[in-house]
Formats: sequence, C-alpha cells, structure tokens
Amino acid sequence: MDVMPQQPPQPPDPSRPPLETPGLSGPSSPSVPSGASALSALADPASLAEPPPPSLRTTLRRAALGVVAGAVLVTGAVVAVPEDGKKASRPPVPGPVSRALAATATGAPASLSDLTALIGDRQQWVGTHPSDARSWALLGTAYVEWGRRSADAAYYGRAEQALKRSLNVRPGENGNTAALVGLAELADARHDFVAARKWGETVRAREPKQWAVYPALIDAYSGLGDHKAASTAVERFTALRAGVPALVQTARMHLDRGRPEDALAGARAAADRATTPAQKAECLHLLGELAWERGEPKEAVAQFGAALRTDRAHHASLAGRARALVALGRTDEARRDYRAALAQLPRPEYLLELGELYESLGLDAQADEQYAQLRRALALDEGQGVDHALLRGRFEADHGDPEAAVVVLDAEWARSHRSAAVADALGWALHRSGDPSAALEYAADAVDTGGQNASYAYHLGMIQKELREYGPARRSLEEALRTNPGFSPLAGPAAQEALDDLADPPPDM
Repeated sequence: MDVMPQQPPQPPDPSRPPLETPGLSGPSSPSVPSGASALSALADPASLAEPPPPSLRTTLRRAALGVVAGAVLVTGAVVAVPEDGKKASRPPVPGPVSRALAATATGAPASLSDLTALIGDRQQWVGTHPSDARSWALLGTAYVEWGRRSADAAYYGRAEQALKRSLNVRPGENGNTAALVGLAELADARHDFVAARKWGETVRAREPKQWAVYPALIDAYSGLGDHKAASTAVERFTALRAGVPALVQTARMHLDRGRPEDALAGARAAADRATTPAQKAECLHLLGELAWERGEPKEAVAQFGAALRTDRAHHASLAGRARALVALGRTDEARRDYRAALAQLPRPEYLLELGELYESLGLDAQADEQYAQLRRALALDEGQGVDHALLRGRFEADHGDPEAAVVVLDAEWARSHRSAAVADALGWALHRSGDPSAALEYAADAVDTGGQNASYAYHLGMIQKELREYGPARRSLEEALRTNPGFSPLAGPAAQEALDDLADPPPDM
C-alpha cells in the first residue's frame, strides 16, 4: 500500500529524535559517556575548520550550483505553464519527510533533521495504520540509521521490534523485501555479520536485482573477511545502481585491498558527483580518511574541515580531524574536536582515541577517566545486542587484561568474523599475553589482506622483533612509519623507538 507522508509544520530538533511509537516498548536511555556541559563554552568546531584544498573548491561550488539549478528547473517547469492565464504560484518546497524519502530512494544519506522528521512521521502513521507493513519496515530501517549516526544503540532494539512487526503483517516470502533488507542493515550495525549475510543472501536469492540489499551484503562480507564475495557484491551493486553510493563502496573496496590510487580516484569522482550536503559530506569524509591512511594529516584536516562546512552535523569528521591534528602536534585543537565529537556522537572508539591522546601527553588521570567511560559505553551497547568484541579486545590488549582480550577475540574468530581487523587484534593480543609465536600468523594475515595499514605493520614488526626476526621486523616497522608516521600518539613513537633499537644489529645476528 502506498503511503502518503504527513508532513509536520516544522522539522523536529535532530538532537531529540522522537521515541514513542504506538505498539512498541521504549528503549532505555543510555547515558552519554562524555560531558556535554563542558562543551557549551566552546566555539563551534565547524567554524574553526581550515579552508578546503583547491581541488575541492570546484566540487563544493558545483554541489551548491546543482542544488540551486535543480530548484530552478523544478520551479521553472511549473511556472512555464500558467493555468488560465493566471500567474502561476511557486510549488511548495519539499518538506523534510519528502527529502528523507527521496534520499532513501537513491541510497544516499538523509540529513539528520530530515531523518528525525521521517521517524516522527512514520511513528504517527503506524499509530493509526498498524497493518501497514511498508511503513513499519521504513520506520525500523530509519531507527537503524539513527542509531548508527547518533551512536545510540538503544534504537537498534526499537528497530528490531518495528521490522519484526512489519514481517508479522506481511512475511518476507510474500514480498516484504524492505523488512528483510532492514534486518540485514540492523545486523551489520550490531556487528553481527553472520546474521547480516543470512538476511542479505535471502533477499538476493529471491530478488537478485534488488540493489538496496547490496550495501548490507558488502558490509557483511567485509566483516567476515570474505574479500572475493565483497568485491563481487560491489561490482553487482555498481551494475544495478551506478552513482555516488556505488563509487563510495568501490573506493572503500580499493582502500581495503591496498590500492590507494584507485580508492582516491573513486572518492574524488563521488565527491564531484554528490549533490546533497549529507552525501557531499560523506564523500569528503572519505577523502579525509584516505589522506589520513596515506600519512598526509594536513590534507586530512582540510578534507574533514570541508565536510564539516558542507554538513555541520557530520560529527564523524570532527573525530577524523582530531586524529589528524594529533599527528600534526596540534593537541589542544585535537582535544577540542574529540570532545565536540563525543558530545554529539559518543562512539566508543572515540573514547579510546581520546584516552590514548591523554596518555601520550602524560595526563594519566584524564586517560583513566576516558577508559572508564569506554568500559561503560561498551557495556551499554552490548546490552543492546552490539558485538564490540573487536574494540574490547583492542582496548584490553593495550590497557587492560591481554589474556581476556585473547579470549574475546578468539571467540570472535570462531564466529567466522575473520576480517583483517580481527586478525590484527587477535595477533596483537596473543603477543601482549606472551605468545608471539601464535601471534605471528594472525598478524601476517592482517598485513597481507588489510591494505596499507600502518597499525597492522607496526604490530607485525613488534611481534617479529620479539621472535628475533630482526630483518623482517625492521622492514615492517619501516613500512608502518613510511605509510603513516603519525598513526597513533602511543604506538607511533613506540614504532620509532623499536626501529632505532634495530639500527645496531644485536650480537647474535
């Protein structure tokens, strides 16, 4: 059944998404693991962004002109055909719900304010139309997206309820593809890649030309370390739905395969073709990630800053810029950006990064507080069904109990979560727990399959050094520092120190 969205007169505040849905129990309200009150006196971080690099000014200008031109064309099409000789009135400007639906239809991200409006609209609709399977699926998928972009895992439970309600009204085998795609996306968001693959492959088997399922399948295959299947899914997605989302997926695939030039070309093409601010910011963020990965922090700062000017709500770019500012030695600005990012997007990985920055500066009390907040954030998310084994293992290996990290990550590996990231983390945990011989295979696998990642090369080099494989250790550590000398405020200096130790060959070489 077709659904006509009921537009609210004004979009809700994106920082306060609607929570009450008739027929669904409300999520718990997790505490934000970062003090927002301390941020009220800070200057707007987006206004502190540096100028975009010259190559981006053209694409930003094109995006702005494209939006204006599109509006002119739509308006002109109506004005050019006046009715009965009367002066034609302007058509209504699309509301936030319509904009969110239009973005969803093309596979592009909606703005946070439009996404909030869409959630509120569908909540009201299903309250009076509880048998509308399509709207339940749309609401559930919107909850997943909000949970991802707000780092509030409580929305995942609400998403699951809405999606299951949709399937109760109309089962998947009766054509309710949207709910099955939503379940695949939900499983990816919770890092349950086995379940995401199951739901995604169910859709693909029934409707192989359903392009909307391929991003979820790509994430699932990547999380499972199935590079061949991920590449095939990217190719299929591109064939079915060529455009900016496919270019972004292709660029990320090239990055994961260690082909930075191809990744950069794809990301630039995506940024050049993006039209909406949310989509443009996503592409600029990817360009920032690529600059960071290849050890160009100044360029990364510029790209992340451009993303923030394009979409002030792209809070992930604040954390990205903070990471790059650390590498440039601008630690006060980095702390500002981390705190601002955490106030809006309290992802546990940002807590870990800020804690390590504090530790590198000798601010042990502040670092301990961040790590305590990280533990609480992980527990909250895990209570909502999120699998944080990878991040928990990384944290325990370096800042907690390495043996506990081995247990957690070994279980993750046994679940077939065998990405390069898990291989690297498991290898490092084994090394830190005193078993470098067992660690070597996992660390080498991460370097072989994880692209040009400085952290992976550092871990392998340190394991090789412990095993007295001094030549390979020197090459691995040199590779880490050549790829990205500022890859970590703690591990970067440790890599240089280890390399210096290897400058004078040990007596037994």
